[in-house]
Parts: sequence; C-alpha cells; structure tokens
Amino acid sequence: MKQTAAPRAPRWPAHLYLIGDPQRPVPVRADARQMGNKAYNLARMAHLGLNVPEALVLGTAHAQHPHKALPDLMQHGLPALEALVGKRLGDPRNPLLLSVRSGAAVSMPGMMETILNIGLCDDTVSGLIRQTGHPRMVWDSYRRLVACYGEVVKGIPADAFDAILPELGRGSDERQLDFADLRELTRRHLQIYEAACGQRFPQSPIDQLRESVLAIFASWNAEKARTYRELNHIDHHMGTAVTIQRMVFGNSGLHSGSGVGFTRNPTTGAHALWVDFLPNAQGEDVVAGRRAVLGADALAQWMPDVWRQLQDETQLLENAMGDMQDFEFTVESGTLYFLQTRHGKRTTKAAARIALDLLDEQVIDAPTARARLKGMRAEALQDLRLADVSDPAQAPTPAARAVPACPGVASGKLVLDPARAVELAKSGQPVILVRKDAETSDVAAFQAARGLLTQRGARTSHAAVVARQLDKVCLVACEGLAVDEVEASIRLGDVVLPEGSVLTLDGHTGCVYIGEIQTVGAPDVELQARWRQLMGTR
Repeated sequence: MKQTAAPRAPRWPAHLYLIGDPQRPVPVRADARQMGNKAYNLARMAHLGLNVPEALVLGTAHAQHPHKALPDLMQHGLPALEALVGKRLGDPRNPLLLSVRSGAAVSMPGMMETILNIGLCDDTVSGLIRQTGHPRMVWDSYRRLVACYGEVVKGIPADAFDAILPELGRGSDERQLDFADLRELTRRHLQIYEAACGQRFPQSPIDQLRESVLAIFASWNAEKARTYRELNHIDHHMGTAVTIQRMVFGNSGLHSGSGVGFTRNPTTGAHALWVDFLPNAQGEDVVAGRRAVLGADALAQWMPDVWRQLQDETQLLENAMGDMQDFEFTVESGTLYFLQTRHGKRTTKAAARIALDLLDEQVIDAPTARARLKGMRAEALQDLRLADVSDPAQAPTPAARAVPACPGVASGKLVLDPARAVELAKSGQPVILVRKDAETSDVAAFQAARGLLTQRGARTSHAAVVARQLDKVCLVACEGLAVDEVEASIRLGDVVLPEGSVLTLDGHTGCVYIGEIQTVGAPDVELQARWRQLMGTR
C-alpha cells in the first residue's frame, strides 16, 4: 500500500527572524548587518537568558523595497509570533499588542522612529481591560498610539496632540490623569486625527501594523537620520531593519516603569550603574527628553528586588558584550524585561578609562584596548573647569542649576533656534543652544554648538546621548529655566535674557552662569599615565 508523504512545513522566508522561539532559533550565520544592531543584540540577550519580549525581525535586505516584505510578514512572520506569544493581533478577547522599532546595523540613537501599542482599537480596548484589569493603562496606551501613529505615519505635528493635555486641567503630566481623563484624552486625540487626515483612525490592527512597518522603514531617509549619518560617516545605502515586538507595559501601575541605563558612567567611565527611571511610564517618556526622571537611588528604594536583578544581569551583559552597554528596560508589575542594548556612547575621557578598566578586569585583551584608544591623545584626558578665585567673595554666583549630562565648561551666545545656531557657529561665533526639550532633529545644531541646555529632559535621553558622543557640555532639566520662543528670550530665576546674551555651562556641577567665566585645564594625571603605559608613549 502506497504511503502518503507528510506535508512539508511552510518555507520560512529569508531575512525574517524570530526571537524567543526555542524551536526556531536565530541562525548562527545572522549578524548585525542582516538583522540590524538592535535586533541582533536582542537575540544575543535572549541567548544569555535575559528576559526579552518575543520579537519578529524584518532584516535590512527589505529596506530598499519594504512593500515586498509585507506578504512574508503577514503569511509567515505574524502567525509565528502570535503562536509563540499565545495572543492574536486584533483579537477582541485576547489581543496582542506590538511595538514597531527601527534598527540599522550601526546604532543611531533616536534618529529613526518607533511606534508603540499597535493593536489597540475600539474593539480591543474592552478585551485588554478585562485581561489586565487595568483600565487606566489601556486608555493611556490607546491615546499614545493615536498620537504617535498620527505623528509618524501621517505627519500630524506632535503639538496638535500635546495641546489638549492642559485643557484637562491637570498640568502637563499625564501620569496625574485617571482612566476617565485618559479615555476623554483618547477621544480628543481620535477627533484630532480624523480632522487632520480626513478619515478615522484605522480600526484594523493589521492595517496599523502594515502602515507602521512602512513608516519605520521610511524613517531611514528622514532629514535628522541623514544628517546623523553624514556627521558620523555612515553609509546611506546600509538601510534599517524593523523589529516587531510584543509590548510590555511600564505604565501599568506603581510596580511598573521604564528606564535607560549604562553599565558604567558614560561621562567619567566610573564602574557604577548609571540609570534613569520613570515609574508608571513607557520607554518613550524617558528617551524623548520631555520628562524629568528619577535616578538609580529612587529605583533601588522603589523596587529593591528589581534593582538587585538589574545589577546582576547588566554585569553579565557587559561581560558578554565586552564593552560598556547602554540598555533600555521595562518593569511590568514587578517583572524586569530588557528591550535593547548597544555599546554606549561616551566622552573621550570615559572611553579611555573604560577601555583601561576592562583590560585590568580581563574582559578585553591589550590589542583590543589599544584599538579602542587609537587616535586618542593624552592631552584629551583632562577636564576643563572653572578657574579658582583667590577671594571667595568674588566667586561667580549661578543663575540656575540643572542635571549634568556631559562634563566640561562651555561659554557662548544664547541661541534658541537650531538653524540659527548652525549659522552663527559657521561664522566662528561660540554658541550655547537652549531648548525646552532637546530633540534629536537638532543634531546639526548639537554639532555646531559648544553646549546644550534644556528646560526639561533626562541625562539618558536620545538627545543627551548624542551630545555626549560629540563631547558637548550638556545640562538638562534646568529648574530655574523658562524658554520663551515667541519673545526670543529665556528667564533664569528672576533674570530675563534675550538671544545673544552670553551663558556659561558647568557640566561638572550643573550650574548655569550669566556671562563668560574663566576656565583652566585640569589633566587627569593618573589616567594619562595608564594610557601612556598601554600605548607605549611618553
């Protein structure tokens, strides 16, 4: 009797990767050029046993023709991800929610786009509320999706959505809103979207996913991304991958939150976790630079078990990666998840100390350490500090204080407009760029300015990370600063200063001074000696 052959398993498409499935591990041959740096490192973290939400990756090979990736995504990738997670996109009873993130082979912090909470619509809201028992989190996530999708996919200005919040009478912090307020905020966002686009917000989660994937691929060619690549000599033809990942919710209550951290201090190189954390918030709240955040001490007090786990697992991560890491994490109802890791951007002085310390700790060898320090000069291993004065009564008085994000001292003319900052810098004038929020779209102005001062934001925001990489003095979350773009002026404490006034930023203390202050160089003798010994120079 003739035996019937078993049906063949469906062909798994090339350049499509599933992270978190032990039955379909990421191929050994895959690398960051194919998967993108973000997704490749997600796979490495999963291999290390860290808690990484399941993900699906459309590789960089799809970047030139993103539409051609959609059939494989819908026919193979999405069903596999749904089966792995045990939820279905658009299921009104047990909905799967997704994030869609960019990720080139070379890390470009904040230069491309991310869309969170895909899958929420009128039909899935009730199911997610029943599933989680957390209506506030659900309505918060839905209004975030409408605003972010409107901005990234449809080009609606973010200000159109942001302007609604003060009308609800709770200031500018949506974390103070209850679920009824957030439901009303979502309704208003849906109205803004419809008025701007001439059509309703898409109620098909499949349509949301398709359009989001195409928008994230398209963000490779955004002006800020092109500018960043030009400044850092990155190939424009490299393209980005797209990672589609199961959502975890840092905005799901008091035992939840989101954070960004470095396994070592990126400004000095000191071997200590450097963490910013925001309770009951999603990751974009931390990295976007529009929120004041809490530090490691607050996280350790708020969630001591999570803090201990974070310390242990990030040390494991650094040892495996062989370098200081910049990582993003979410805590959902007390459970820690890792969402990203990459080699952290750092100052020149931090780069030297980290390489030398990793060599002493036998994490890297001497040739690797020398390669990382190639081209560095001993003269760069010093701090610029305010000059001491003989009479304490003559010491300058700060006009305001901020959070230091990158050390050093910088003086220059106060400028509020990024394009104007670039123009003045080209003419040889020193510039201090002052902004309400540091946006990564200002990257050309970061390069041109001597220092950056922001009214809001965090030291781990994408903008601060980029400023640090450029060795620019950077102060964020300045309590005494109010920016008036209409009048082209700022208020520092009780003093109003027009554009063109001279400011001095002290990146060591966080102090902001009016006028130019004398500085002196302070060599790090010990670090210079260690560097010379390794590099074989005098």
